Amino acid sequence: MARQNGIIKLKGTIGDISFYKTGDGHLAREKGGVDASRIANDPAFQRTRENGSEFGAAGKGGKVIRNAIRILLQNAKDKRVVSRLTTNLLKIVKTDATNERGLRTIEAGDMNLLKGFEFNINGKLGSTLFVAFDKDFNRASGEATVGIAPFSPKIRIAAPSGTTHYKMVMGAAEVDFTNETSTFESDETAVLPYESADTAVINLTASVTANSTLPVVQILGIEFYQEVNGQMYPLKNGSYNALSVIDVTTA
Repeated sequence: MARQNGIIKLKGTIGDISFYKTGDGHLAREKGGVDASRIANDPAFQRTRENGSEFGAAGKGGKVIRNAIRILLQNAKDKRVVSRLTTNLLKIVKTDATNERGLRTIEAGDMNLLKGFEFNINGKLGSTLFVAFDKDFNRASGEATVGIAPFSPKIRIAAPSGTTHYKMVMGAAEVDFTNETSTFESDETAVLPYESADTAVINLTASVTANSTLPVVQILGIEFYQEVNGQMYPLKNGSYNALSVIDVTTA
């Protein structure tokens, strides 16, 4: 892999060299590698096929989660969230102690490893919100809750420069990795002034299917706004908004 320099950047293929653009810039690499049919059939590549199958499971699982929480994720994500989430889920797949290698799944692994995952590496909840909160999920009723005691925003929220207001958001996603479907509900506060005194008690609630046997992922986040002439605008297009997995409950 080589990096393209110069004024003119190429995209496409010239001879055996492929030119392409990534998040790391304009790159080039020589075409080559093992024939796909050999990888699919040669016993020597059994491990490769197994690794590919499990990587695929992690990738599909990441898409299920992202689609489930899309309404909140669109306001708080970084450019590498897809790859970072896939990497995290692949680690979970590898903890599956039930299925054979190549057939291991997310739901059979240790999904607690998903706790603390930050969807926006540029605005982590753990380095933005410095206040304790209570979380709970009642599987019988399907109700997920988050409770936050009164706090001073100026002291307990590390807001980016230019912030005049903020909003707390939460959600619960019931995810079916096998069928690649989900159920999601979210809740949020009003847009609150950052310069205010202590907040009132914050209680957020979201419900999924009662008595579900599927994994449920709870997320919590904060969004920042700037008031201009009485209108609220997402601060810096939401680039510093935080959204994090605070709990995962399995059946």
